[in-house]
Amino acid sequence: MRRWLRQLPNLISSIRILLIVPIALTLAHHEFVSTFWLFGAAAASDVVDGYLARRFGWQTELGGILDPLADKLMVATGFVMLAFQGAVPVWLTSAVIARDCIIVAGAVSYRAWLGPVEARPSSISKLNTLCQVSFILAVIGARQYAWPPRWVILCLGALVFVTVVVSGIDYVLVYGRQAAHQARLRHSRDATRGPKPA
Repeated sequence: MRRWLRQLPNLISSIRILLIVPIALTLAHHEFVSTFWLFGAAAASDVVDGYLARRFGWQTELGGILDPLADKLMVATGFVMLAFQGAVPVWLTSAVIARDCIIVAGAVSYRAWLGPVEARPSSISKLNTLCQVSFILAVIGARQYAWPPRWVILCLGALVFVTVVVSGIDYVLVYGRQAAHQARLRHSRDATRGPKPA
């Protein structure tokens, strides 16, 4: 039973990934009430699985992949669908997608060349995710209920862009330093072993 419970955060992350399809479909059909609740539920599930993993020590390597993947797919789906409908600027959507692509490409390269990546989102990254989710919910709410007012959406959009840029730079600097450190350690170990015998 205990072993099954350890996988509960991964199950919640998997459900969040599955919710992406109905979110995209309801957005495509302009069913904004359904989209609002589906997206809100998906965002809430992110809080729940993160709490369970930290509170009970249920972190797993699979969870380290599923959780950020679910977040990125969920947010990207919201931005892309709303951009197609002209509700979100294309340049802001491009900035969000570009940041995630850079992070994923960096993580894949790091793992391929240096080993496993310890995925520990920084405070600015968590703030960025919060801003993105709040922005999407605000845009959906404005389309259905004409609330919140436009100035709130503009402020949230500005926060999204600023945190996208800052968190993107932060990821590059932090993991760049880690990669350089790991490369130096590997070079030092190779030098200590000396040349291979002929």
